[in-house]
Amino acid sequence: MFKFGIRILPRPEVLDTQGRAVEATLKSLGHSVLETKVGRYVQLSIEAKDIAQAQATAKKVSEEVLCNMLIENFEIEVLK
Repeated sequence: MFKFGIRILPRPEVLDTQGRAVEATLKSLGHSVLETKVGRYVQLSIEAKDIAQAQATAKKVSEEVLCNMLIENFEIEVLK
């Protein structure tokens, strides 16, 4: 079994209204925040014969189900 963390964030060119709301709140509380982005984090446990097959599955799941590729980017990290 292989474990992966999938980090999903809005693309830089997409207006992140949730991130802007958090940023405005932090600034109103006196925090010197330059930029805030709000996204999602998903952990996957995948049964596969090797790491290459497991990574391919994680990528496919991310592209087809977890991430809206029109407005979001994702990063995959291998977890221990």
